[in-house]
Amino acid sequence: MDSTVCARMHQYEAVAAVMRDNGGYATLKTLYRGAPTVEGSEWGTKTPNASIRRIVQTRDEFFKIRPGLWALSSHRDRLPASVYDDSVDDDQRDRYSHWYFQGLLAEVGNARTAETWVPAQDRNRDFLERTLGDVRSLDSLPQFGYDRLVDRASTVDVVWFNEREMPASFIEVEFSTDFQNSLHKFLDLRDFHARFVIAAADTRRGQFEKRLGQSGFAPIRDRVTFVTFDEISRVHAATDAAAGVATRLGV
Repeated sequence: MDSTVCARMHQYEAVAAVMRDNGGYATLKTLYRGAPTVEGSEWGTKTPNASIRRIVQTRDEFFKIRPGLWALSSHRDRLPASVYDDSVDDDQRDRYSHWYFQGLLAEVGNARTAETWVPAQDRNRDFLERTLGDVRSLDSLPQFGYDRLVDRASTVDVVWFNEREMPASFIEVEFSTDFQNSLHKFLDLRDFHARFVIAAADTRRGQFEKRLGQSGFAPIRDRVTFVTFDEISRVHAATDAAAGVATRLGV
């Protein structure tokens, strides 16, 4: 840790130090790994992750950007646009959030499966301090089926592959569209032994269920899982503590 720290640092000061070293913001995963190791900080608890969550949720020094992503209030006007920019419109904010959750899902996949894919058109999109191309492990899709099916799979927001280079999970991140395009992708790919996942805000669950209930999606109805953005942030921050969500994602 580069920040100067003093003896007997308060826990919230350790959290702030990690954020400062990370440009003024950090994912919960970064905070879980870094804050308890800051020199001079004392935690004295078997559940430091819970303490960290309480700190960022209750202290004015911090504010929430997206599920699993927090920042220093003092750095609000100095954060990268892709992380936080209060001046952008709702559409641009949704795009930044979309890329953020693609990145989280790719990182979870990298930790739990063999390989990960993000579409070529998204590879230069910002994900925190990197790009999505830096996060995905594959530069090209394995030829796991007919060309038309591989081409269709190449447009899915995040694909996780197993060690045999076969798709394990197809994951679509949904913000403002009505789920139909994502479900049609899953319908086209239904002959593969893979899990289909929709990631969206919990407030859109009813809309998702209504769309999935249409007769045309009957062949995949029992195979599509709805996962919330909060659940994605939890499984990213602490995979071992979120085994139930990981199972629903297909790993």
